[in-house]
Amino acid sequence: MQAESPVTSPKFDLLDSCGKFRVLVGVTGSVAALKVPLLVSQLLELPGVDVRVVTTEHAKHFYNPADVAVRVYSDTHEWELWSQRSDPVLHIELRRWADLFVIAPLDANTLGKIASGICDNLLTCVVRAWDTSRPLLFCPAMNTAMWYHPITSRQVDSLKEFGYVEIPCIAKKLVCGDQGKGAMAEVSTIVDVVNQFIQKAAESPQEGAGQVL
Repeated sequence: MQAESPVTSPKFDLLDSCGKFRVLVGVTGSVAALKVPLLVSQLLELPGVDVRVVTTEHAKHFYNPADVAVRVYSDTHEWELWSQRSDPVLHIELRRWADLFVIAPLDANTLGKIASGICDNLLTCVVRAWDTSRPLLFCPAMNTAMWYHPITSRQVDSLKEFGYVEIPCIAKKLVCGDQGKGAMAEVSTIVDVVNQFIQKAAESPQEGAGQVL
């Protein structure tokens, strides 16, 4: 397992990519973030896939980046990396690197930010700079009462209008004790959907996919 460590140049890590299809996993501050080590390990089992993780600071409350088998990027890396005009901008480098971006879990706060175009951390900056010709998948996860608030459906619809793909949340007993819809989709479901996009890309490869500028 690789512990989170300072990044001197993302080019070295991102160029050292062993896979043909590059998946960027975004993690936000929902308790479902505890599943990210399992999600990453199962994605790595897909043939020809390479994975990196971009996390919000609050998400790290629910999991330990040292338990994730790939490089985990956070806000600190973004700001440590850039000091002058010629330096790389991490959220741009990650956007160039990834063939697919899956945000799992997407909490209510970050959902609202993305729907409104707010980009105040590394993850939301990647989203704002995202090449919409490439797939962006999102997996909502929040309390049932938050899920059924009227603003939630509007924000989810906004993301779909941007061309992003929802992997719907499910109903279960939540960690908070509430019973109902709002839990993140099962890891196996997320991996299956990602794999569908990988297969689609293999059938009709796009020029420039999987290349770092």
